[in-house]
Amino acid sequence: MADKAELREQFTEAFQDADYPISSPMDLVPALPAGPSTKFESGDFSMTAMELNTKLNGEFPYETVDDFVDDVMASLESQDLI
Repeated sequence: MADKAELREQFTEAFQDADYPISSPMDLVPALPAGPSTKFESGDFSMTAMELNTKLNGEFPYETVDDFVDDVMASLESQDLI
């Protein structure tokens, strides 16, 4: 089982250096340590940033990292991925 707090921390750390506001997933790539191959893992959850992008239900733009991470978490939860 994935630790939601741990994943939230990983997402925030990975995406916090993006140049907000962001208007598309491509705005996040320069901030990621390994680009689209950046991997997020906790318990039985493992997904790259590229895979994560295919699971998002949110709508751009996002004004802050917290707004973006909130939508990431909600999208993953609504799909029973975490």
